[in-house]
Amino acid sequence: MSSAKKEKDAAKAGATGAAVGAIGSVGAVAGLGVTGVTSGLAAVGSVAGGGMVAGLAITAAAPLAIGASVYGLYKWLKD
Repeated sequence: MSSAKKEKDAAKAGATGAAVGAIGSVGAVAGLGVTGVTSGLAAVGSVAGGGMVAGLAITAAAPLAIGASVYGLYKWLKD
């Protein structure tokens, strides 16, 4: 398999992982009202010693971290 093909496949795997992570993040707060979303974000943020803003940052960063992890794992396994 060519290097360009491996890179393209790894990018697809990473994008798929990021999409799954985003769906999981949205699914965690789906169906909740404003109060539920804000308290949920505050609870997530409290894990990192912050509040709702920290929770929002963590929730937004999770899909990126998952995507990067899947990308790296895919490249490692294919090499």
